[in-house]
Amino acid sequence: MLNTDFSLCRATSLTLCLSVTFDHCITDTDLKIKTLVLHECPLWKNPKIERELTGDEIRLVMDDFISSGHGEWEDPQTRTRCRILWRKPEQLASDIYDWAVSNGYVNSVCTVFELHSGEDVNGMSFQGADEELLRRALGILESQGKCALFRGDTSSEDGIKFF
Repeated sequence: MLNTDFSLCRATSLTLCLSVTFDHCITDTDLKIKTLVLHECPLWKNPKIERELTGDEIRLVMDDFISSGHGEWEDPQTRTRCRILWRKPEQLASDIYDWAVSNGYVNSVCTVFELHSGEDVNGMSFQGADEELLRRALGILESQGKCALFRGDTSSEDGIKFF
């Protein structure tokens, strides 16, 4: 029974840590990929009660965060810097394709700029998204045969044809 109680407590704690970490790094108005430098993050210390997480405890929390799909190690060997993804690339890919279908973009072309900042994307989860994350999502759609990417003169002029 003790093992079950401990496992439940640990799972609840890790879920709470995931939420707090995500809230600390992401705002609704800034959808860029963030890098969390573990030893500089104020989340791990509480000076009022003179407590802080150990390096192993921080890595445990961040490993759980990464397994959720919302993060990835920038330095997998040392694990001191974690990239925080406000939306999983697979989720973003699904959102983009649903938008393309709903708005008549299947068998037509739009630019990465239009997908990022166009009038047709107001209020969509990918509006203003980090370009790297947006391109990763488009790469997923391309690998699924749902779109093709074409190079333009600049990266914002790159085209996307949805199928």
